Amino acid sequence: MEKFEYITKEGLKKLQKEIKRLENIERPKISMQIAEARDKGDLSENAEYDAIKEAQNMLEINISKLKKKLYNTRIIDGKKIDKTRVSILSTVKVKNLLFKDEKIYTLVPEGEADLKSGKISINTPISIGLLGKQVGQIANIKLPNKMIINYKILEITFNEI
Repeated sequence: MEKFEYITKEGLKKLQKEIKRLENIERPKISMQIAEARDKGDLSENAEYDAIKEAQNMLEINISKLKKKLYNTRIIDGKKIDKTRVSILSTVKVKNLLFKDEKIYTLVPEGEADLKSGKISINTPISIGLLGKQVGQIANIKLPNKMIINYKILEITFNEI
């Protein structure tokens, strides 16, 4: 039985766009390169042809993996999420109780994390520590290095991504 992967609408669009790019741009490029390599003569001693065929094989494997991922994804239904608690797709404003600095994180599915824009995977220690908390509660985040960070939940907002 296949395992489902949850994804946002934005993540679904990106996945579909990447599959389309690989099929409609990269696949024809490689086909042209194979034709050019064939025109150069004896294929048994043509390293360029072998390399292009290997690249084609890798491309087809990648397309196949992405299509399988697409088949096994389910869009997160924002209507079913408790917006009073930290959960997937929540944007959480927290205050580090030791250093008194504030941070904002958005909890997203694994494949959509982007630390530069504040999107962290639902599977990170910070996300795991924040999940289920409400405004005013303290989250004790256990980091891999055994350190513990205490965050106070200041604000929870929800934006369907």
